Amino acid sequence: MEEKPNRNRRIFIIVFILFVSIFVYISYDMASRTTAPWNKPKQLERALPINAPETDTLGLDSMLREVK
Repeated sequence: MEEKPNRNRRIFIIVFILFVSIFVYISYDMASRTTAPWNKPKQLERALPINAPETDTLGLDSMLREVK
């Protein structure tokens, strides 16, 4: 009769370790995919880079040419 509590305890320990391992993996995965609040401006800059032209491009626009 003493073998049964040891078996149940072993099953509990295995299930507990498995659960904690899965929880740690999911937590790490979520943390790697999200951005900390203090890094949000940097993320916006990476997502929408501002590539402002250095010169005036209105002269290159074909719709603004004068009709002769």
